[in-house]
Amino acid sequence: MSKYLSSQRDALSAPALPVSREIREPLKSQGQREPLVFFIMRLNLKAVLLVLTVAVVVITLGVYMRCAAFSFSPDLVRPLDRSARQSSSGGETTALHDIECSINQEYTVHCKRDENANEVYVPFSFLRNYFDVSGAVSTNSNEVAKFNWVHSTAKVNLPRGKYDARGVFMYFENYNVEVRDRVKCISAAEGVPVSTQWEKRGYFYPTQIAQFALSHYSKNLTEPAPRVRVLEDGDGNQMEWSTPKTSNMSRIWHHKFNTSVVQFETAPGYEGVISIALNQTLDLLLSVDLLLVTNSSSLMITVQNRDTRHTYSLHYIPADLLLSVQDTNIYYGLGGSALNKWRHITRDLHIDLQKGVMGDKRSPLKIRRSDLEVISIGFLGLGFFDNITLSTSDHLAHFYDAAEWFVHNQDPKTGGWTNPVRRSLNGFAELRPGWISAMGQGHAISVLARAYWHSGGDERYLRAAAAGLQPYRVFSRDGGVLAQFMDKFYWYEEYPTTPPSYVLNGFIYSLLGLYDLNSTAPGKIAREAGKLFAQGMHSLKKMLLLFDTGSGTSYDLRHLSLGVAPNLARWDYHATHVNQLLLLATIDSDPLIAQTAERWKGYMFGRRAKHN
Repeated sequence: MSKYLSSQRDALSAPALPVSREIREPLKSQGQREPLVFFIMRLNLKAVLLVLTVAVVVITLGVYMRCAAFSFSPDLVRPLDRSARQSSSGGETTALHDIECSINQEYTVHCKRDENANEVYVPFSFLRNYFDVSGAVSTNSNEVAKFNWVHSTAKVNLPRGKYDARGVFMYFENYNVEVRDRVKCISAAEGVPVSTQWEKRGYFYPTQIAQFALSHYSKNLTEPAPRVRVLEDGDGNQMEWSTPKTSNMSRIWHHKFNTSVVQFETAPGYEGVISIALNQTLDLLLSVDLLLVTNSSSLMITVQNRDTRHTYSLHYIPADLLLSVQDTNIYYGLGGSALNKWRHITRDLHIDLQKGVMGDKRSPLKIRRSDLEVISIGFLGLGFFDNITLSTSDHLAHFYDAAEWFVHNQDPKTGGWTNPVRRSLNGFAELRPGWISAMGQGHAISVLARAYWHSGGDERYLRAAAAGLQPYRVFSRDGGVLAQFMDKFYWYEEYPTTPPSYVLNGFIYSLLGLYDLNSTAPGKIAREAGKLFAQGMHSLKKMLLLFDTGSGTSYDLRHLSLGVAPNLARWDYHATHVNQLLLLATIDSDPLIAQTAERWKGYMFGRRAKHN
């Protein structure tokens, strides 16, 4: 039969040829069976199509009605899944199933499981807290997303060379102390930050003031020279002042200064203000020599937020006032004793405005420096002024304001710069107001040593720095900062607690102050500072490894003093430890310091000490 059908197909597909009579007769007899054959063929094809159709319908209905419970065998899914992942857009996708992860048999976390790859995926929100790591998704220029895992977000600052007591202080050029939330404002009376770290009312915190000074000193060495615009100096630079008919302004010769100054007298009220109109942007550092005669006198600066079009008035008045806000008027007090005295005032208008706006709970806004514009400068009451300038910065003015604060606010009996607030550390007796910090002493001495050198030898700064050595020789229990570990090793306490706490970063900062004075002071003072520095370095080398946890560092040694769990240093404090050791390694060649710094740096990238 197959041969017959094959011959029929060949015949149908071949070209038509003449057929003789002898051949046509047999074909005629064969053609009588042809309808039966084709009927059978059509019947078989219909049956096959019907069966296939029914099968497709049944499978489709089954999947549709039972898709939640329907599953292929794993052997069938694997090649299909592999094919699906390869065909996905630019990457692999896989089916993940829910699974509960038991964490140390204490609690569970909702996770995902990839059965094919034999993997379990744990949420990063859990890993972040469990392992104290950080991470975020970023997208490159090609819109390709990537997850960045970092063990520590803190930064290691490699020394630029051997540490110089006359140069940049560590990496403090990166510090912006005045923008910190725990800084209430920059005092207009003193020119230094007012802290709210441990008391909301605000107080002068010596450590913070010194960091403010050292950051500006360092910025002065690392930043380009500022752009300065002299607005009025009474002589070569004079502005056209708007003076109401009821007010007077004149330029007079000042014999003591051997230059001209501007005298003003205005009628009461804002309508009597003498002023100049400006449209100054970016140059927001105001400097002026000012003498106010009456309590109603003031300096007033009008600034505008170009983004929101809001206008604010900054008032500098002769009053014992830190900061006060009334609607869009922000008041800074120059001190009750500011009358009839020439004063050089340096104000960062952006910081003054930001602190005022942030202090107003109704308007907790962050204002960008680039959005601000100085609209006008005006004077009210009776007084004199000279040398009004606007500039991009004046770092040395800030530095010397802080140096003067340390000269005028040192305890003459103890040589310390006291902290006027209570301080509580877990497990230790509370520190009462008036305590001295070795870190604050060291920072202050670093400021004064630089001021002594930079000023060309101003003895006031040297005397204050030398007096600041006294607390290093007095035990904490007697009002100083000295402690002793195991009756052998002397330690300078950041917090003079009972029992001693042995805070590492504060101790090293106290050593840097001693080194700075030893490097800049003459004769006897240098030798005294050098002796205290050598004593401290000996203790550091003997005790340094007590702070090593094998994966990080301890902030202090309370686990030895109090017999409690270690107080592990946060990564930012750990990075400070590393930075301090790297700096010390430039002035002390003992390999212990450099090797420890490198090992501790490795901890920040997930490295661990070996186990047994």
